[in-house]
Amino acid sequence: MAEPDHIFVKPLPNLAHGEEPAAFPFFYIKPTDNEKILRKFFPEEKGPVSNIDPIGNSPVIIQKAQLEKIAPTWMNVSLKMKEDVETDKAFGWVLEMYAYAVASALHGVHHSLQKDFMIQPPWDAKSDNTFIIHYTYGCDYSLKGELTYGKIGEWRFDKRSYLRSPPPRNLSLPPPGVPESVATLVKMVNEATANIVGWDDEI
Repeated sequence: MAEPDHIFVKPLPNLAHGEEPAAFPFFYIKPTDNEKILRKFFPEEKGPVSNIDPIGNSPVIIQKAQLEKIAPTWMNVSLKMKEDVETDKAFGWVLEMYAYAVASALHGVHHSLQKDFMIQPPWDAKSDNTFIIHYTYGCDYSLKGELTYGKIGEWRFDKRSYLRSPPPRNLSLPPPGVPESVATLVKMVNEATANIVGWDDEI
């Protein structure tokens, strides 16, 4: 499972091992810190909440048969979480990520946590050891190459700038001093748009 804002840096091998799927550990998915809430959906007879992996549903490599079992539970847990005011408020936009992690644990499925599966610029500076660049965060910099996160930079790449139309071809490259991961991201976007026939027709 992948997302539209994933760019594959290099061919992705099968990181899963048999019935142990592979997933990326997200620092903000913290089951043990949210035990009180998660017990509404993960009863004590299923074991400690630490059995819930700190993951979302993407990126994940999983057997089709396992996903077929997890998916209905994932949907139902998502709906129950959304209907619960406390849970919806606590989890917000990561609600479905928690729901996938809970559904997997309910089925006794544990994921192998792969830190090199994905990077997320601008916080991860290098792309040489990863397979996916996830451009979820805005990349804002001064012309001196200084990060201005939370403030629109003199140079920026942010997918939210293109909600109404796709990015143009030949985006400007970041200034010197910006992390390699950010430069690689923009270069790969430029490579893609240059090779998609009729790209300019969509703008």
